[in-house]
Amino acid sequence: MNMAYLDNSATTKVCDEAISAAVEMMNINFGNPSSLHCLGVNAEKQLSLSKSIIGETLSCERSNIIFTSGGTESNNIAIFGAVKKKRREGNKIITTSIEHPSVLNCFKELEKDFQVVYIKPDKDGKIPVSEFQKEIDENTILVSCMLVNNETGEILPCKFIKDIIKAKSSPALFHIDAVQGYLKIPFNPTSYGADLVTISAHKIHGMKGCGALYIKDKNIISTTVFGGEQEQNIRSGTQNMPGIAAFSAAAKKGYESIRENFEYIKELRAYLINRLSEISDIKINSPSDGANHILNISVMNLQSEVMLHHLESMNVFVSAGSACSSKNKGKSHVLTSMGLDNERINSALRISLCADNDKEDIDMLIDGLKSCRKNLVGRKG
Repeated sequence: MNMAYLDNSATTKVCDEAISAAVEMMNINFGNPSSLHCLGVNAEKQLSLSKSIIGETLSCERSNIIFTSGGTESNNIAIFGAVKKKRREGNKIITTSIEHPSVLNCFKELEKDFQVVYIKPDKDGKIPVSEFQKEIDENTILVSCMLVNNETGEILPCKFIKDIIKAKSSPALFHIDAVQGYLKIPFNPTSYGADLVTISAHKIHGMKGCGALYIKDKNIISTTVFGGEQEQNIRSGTQNMPGIAAFSAAAKKGYESIRENFEYIKELRAYLINRLSEISDIKINSPSDGANHILNISVMNLQSEVMLHHLESMNVFVSAGSACSSKNKGKSHVLTSMGLDNERINSALRISLCADNDKEDIDMLIDGLKSCRKNLVGRKG
């Protein structure tokens, strides 16, 4: 039986190129890149090459790239490293109420020492650039904003933030969590004026447990992870070379086909929305101008978790929200911040696409949702 995997914002299937690169690093080029003998030198060459490849995808130098264990660690290093470095220049830090938990929980931890501002969506459910204009001032030392929201696909107004920082003569560093936007929409740190950018391997068909942090200049943040001084002493610890090699292989493949994939997924999203119109009482929670690869819907009067497992029984895989917080039975903080009512939140599903998907996957999903509508009315999660 075919499988329709439509949960690519949670994780993606590792591509063949990444698998081959990881196997080579585990089986042949297995040295520690900090070792001085030839095996270590060969591993260090792969480390340098991987940084060059990732750098090319972000239109930056390899010296701007620090490898980490993933998006969560990159966000932590960026946020805590920035406030540690800049705390004498101000006491205000700004983010949005719809960020990933790895950003929100950092800011919550910092509430005891800093004035923290959480910018909320407007009446249309979108983060307004006007609120950044209002809040950024000469006391602001950090602004952190995601590029693409992981639950709805909203593209946040990151393009305008650096200009506001400059116009306000603010000392603020600008951090972008680009985990859900990297190689999905056109983006590079320089064009957005970003000082720090987070990306992750397993969202682009690399391995879990590997990510990277773009740093405009290593001197703009303080070290928060201490050890053997790897990664320019920003993130110490022996590098995960199988993950790093796989990351760069996946990134190279994704970068070479980014435009083709963008148009393909755009067409697939349109097909999905058209087919959803066949099912009664479905509401779309994602903005019409959001990223193509994420669509959040509510199938009214049905419980998300019940639908999720019914679809699973039909070999269709979607999500009820962010995978990183799916074990938390509380409501989606993103949909709540958007002002949606409980009924709509409790019936929400996230469908996330990649270039491996096709119309047959969409057809399987639609058949599954029709089955949900027919068989699950009145059932609770």
